[in-house]
Amino acid sequence: MASREKVMRMSVEQPLWRALAGYRILALVYAVGLFAAAHEEFTRPWPAVAYYAVLTVWTLATLPRVASAAACTKPFLAVDLTIALTGILLTPFADAHERVQAGGPTLPSIWTAGAVLAFAIKGGWRWAALASTLVAVANLVERGGPARDTVHNVILVWVASIAIGYVVEVARASERTLARALEIEAATRERERLARDIHDSVLQVLAMVQRRGAVIGGEAAELGRMAGEQEVALRTLVSGGLVPVSRTSPDTAADSAVRTADRHAADAGSTDDDADEPVDLRALLAPYAGARVSLVEPGAPVRLAPLAAREVAAAVGAALDNVRKHAGERACAWILVEDEPHEVTVTVRDDGPGIPEGRLAQAEGEGRLGVALSIRGRLRDLGGRAELISVPGQGTEVELTVPKDPKTTNEPRGKAEQR
Repeated sequence: MASREKVMRMSVEQPLWRALAGYRILALVYAVGLFAAAHEEFTRPWPAVAYYAVLTVWTLATLPRVASAAACTKPFLAVDLTIALTGILLTPFADAHERVQAGGPTLPSIWTAGAVLAFAIKGGWRWAALASTLVAVANLVERGGPARDTVHNVILVWVASIAIGYVVEVARASERTLARALEIEAATRERERLARDIHDSVLQVLAMVQRRGAVIGGEAAELGRMAGEQEVALRTLVSGGLVPVSRTSPDTAADSAVRTADRHAADAGSTDDDADEPVDLRALLAPYAGARVSLVEPGAPVRLAPLAAREVAAAVGAALDNVRKHAGERACAWILVEDEPHEVTVTVRDDGPGIPEGRLAQAEGEGRLGVALSIRGRLRDLGGRAELISVPGQGTEVELTVPKDPKTTNEPRGKAEQR
């Protein structure tokens, strides 16, 4: 498949930073509103006014600092928490003693929670525990002792901040895992695409050189032997290098007629992958027709997206190549094209001896990936399916189905039948 995979890292914590910025502004408005409603009860209102002026300037000026983890640095967090703690400790000096003892709000009020949450989002639950502990100590000092409502509020902030910090750490770990999985998936798809291309070209050429070298003899035989070794090594590489490869049964190369048809099909569909203009699949399949290959197609154009049409044509070429290699030179094949409302089905049938049960699994184990990658892999990447039906002595039938929608995802729509 010629489309390019892009692994996109999405930030699961970015919405938390935006929420924190909004919370700081609302908490500032709330704290100033509380003071405005009860400023007559303050014994020293001017220190409170000065504090709120500093708090307002600081909150608005540092909004960019709470836009992301990179901008929210350790020095900023330290100064931010210091301002919150200063407001708590300044409360007994500015407010009336009776209000403080009765559990009245501190000067920063709920704005302090924003400073603690910044620690939680930035550094996880450990940073949150440190910040909430300092806030707890400041609140106890402000009240002069562990009053019931003070202890309740301290425990609430402490537990909430640690919980949020822990959730952030889990979210970050999940984000890293997801990003790694997407990278592996993209690398696997690219490996399969390259393996299909290699199978359709390089491996067949190496097999042909080996065969012809053995026939000619002399120095050509040595060249054929080296080509056979390189073929085995390359098959091991494209199949993952995990399974020992038989060095005694190389694929027979497709003859020049099928390879020429492959090139014609690729040239006919060699448009930009992103082009929206569909192409006629019949034009890509026409070069495969010959004395022993019959093509049955609709009278009207069979239009598919350029990439889908090229991949279907290449899969048909791989199926015909398997017919010539495994069914014999005198085997006949038929290509049937069916244009349905939402999908296109291409069936390749031959009159060969069929495939023995378990042969495909054995071929994949030996690194021969014609069916696994050149046929099934292509259709899977298009969101289609490839079904292979073979009865020993009654030939083989390969049914390729691909959706017409060019926006179809790369997820497989069906599972190829395993024999």
